[in-house]
Amino acid sequence: MNAALSEKSAKVSKPAKAPGTAASIPAPTDLSLFTTFFKIGLFTIGGGYAMLALVKKIIVEDRRWIAEDEFVETIAVMQSLPGIFAVNTALSVGVRIKGRWGSVMAGFGAILPSILIVLALSIFARTAKDNPVVESCFKGIRPCVVALILSPALQMVRKSGVTKYNFYIPIIAAVLVCALGVSPVYVILAAGIGGALYGIHKQNQSKVKGGLHGIS
Repeated sequence: MNAALSEKSAKVSKPAKAPGTAASIPAPTDLSLFTTFFKIGLFTIGGGYAMLALVKKIIVEDRRWIAEDEFVETIAVMQSLPGIFAVNTALSVGVRIKGRWGSVMAGFGAILPSILIVLALSIFARTAKDNPVVESCFKGIRPCVVALILSPALQMVRKSGVTKYNFYIPIIAAVLVCALGVSPVYVILAAGIGGALYGIHKQNQSKVKGGLHGIS
């Protein structure tokens, strides 16, 4: 009887799962990946970088399908690869979440809205091209694109480990890419090699200090 009461009290005292926790979030499926990236592609105006804010909000923060560190690493790698940045990002996120078919569904979902919109514009281009309402809509959308690109960039700065000791690295990288026209591939490769050499140097320093400490 005591055992039964203990078991009952344990069940009663077990804390309820708070809404919005990882346990309450449905697991991603191929269809959910397609619909999610279809919605993201539908509102991605201004190029692939404008997609980052939506991807981060939906995939990382709301659904928590991948961690923010993984997202930052994915963006860095996709920036250095050839091809369309938005599609590369969708393919990479999809393969991380659901493997090969997840990659296919995410990529197809990301490009399908653009295909449909381009087809629609090609049909109605003659009538809509000189329409002042359409022109005004695009003039209003353009400034928002800047915010869509800037917002995730600032958030990733806080998560990428930039400190007062290494703040000059992103500044140098930005100058090389934007001002001097250096390919991001070379910048990322140089940063990776520099990071590896710095890590080896720190390990050697730790070994030397450990040996000196052992001798003393």
